[in-house]
Amino acid sequence: MPPFRTIEVSAAEYESDNLRYITVKTPNLIGRGDLTVFVPDQAANNNTPLPLVTLLHGVYGSHWVWSQKAGVHRTAQRMINSGEIPPMIIAMPSDGLMFDGTAYLPHNDRNFEKWIVDDVPAAVIEAGLPVTSASPQFIAGLSMGGYGALRLGAAYPQHYAAFAGHSSITDFDQMKLFVEEDLSHYGDPGSARSVLQVMLRNADRLPPFRFDCGDQDELIEYNRSLHNALVNQGIAHDFQEHPGCHEWPYWATHVEDTLRFFAAQLD
Repeated sequence: MPPFRTIEVSAAEYESDNLRYITVKTPNLIGRGDLTVFVPDQAANNNTPLPLVTLLHGVYGSHWVWSQKAGVHRTAQRMINSGEIPPMIIAMPSDGLMFDGTAYLPHNDRNFEKWIVDDVPAAVIEAGLPVTSASPQFIAGLSMGGYGALRLGAAYPQHYAAFAGHSSITDFDQMKLFVEEDLSHYGDPGSARSVLQVMLRNADRLPPFRFDCGDQDELIEYNRSLHNALVNQGIAHDFQEHPGCHEWPYWATHVEDTLRFFAAQLD
């Protein structure tokens, strides 16, 4: 049985700029979810399965923001053409579009976590893109999406070959810095909501991971604290600080670091 009751995929003759659009109906969202997918030029007439990168957005955003505010699809195609990274598919899903952001957690009878971990790769495969269940998978994101990527990458080490976060929220309580809703609306914490807590739980089987943050970002101290805690626990990771704030120019620049990091895991 297909994983989705319905799936809509954009028609090739109307697509542009290496972007494809997918909408599926899934029980995890009790409704529909959207994805923008980068399909590199090199995927045409290519029967070889490609790696899959899932790229998560932050609060207030949706599936289109990584492409239309950071041009990540053009960045990736340029890096592929130059040989910096191999061809890869990049899936950019909505977070489920509840509240100012769902935090990619299960709550309100919807499983926004499983939407990302299970449904996103299934949708890419069902849409006929050159990805299989055996393709290497990676996950990354910014801000709330960084929280989602760091937490899910650590929680599902069997799914991801590596993971990364930019300007990441590191604990669910930091969502209150951004969202209008009271955090009680996200329900009773049925699972670990601290990135560090999840990493410690799976410390012996974490895949490679990195995270970075701008030195003027309001989340910099939280990222430094996570880095220091990981150092104290002896958990290998890569953490970098760069000039910058919590803004798109920073993410558009440093997503390149993550794509190179993911590519290095394929060598």
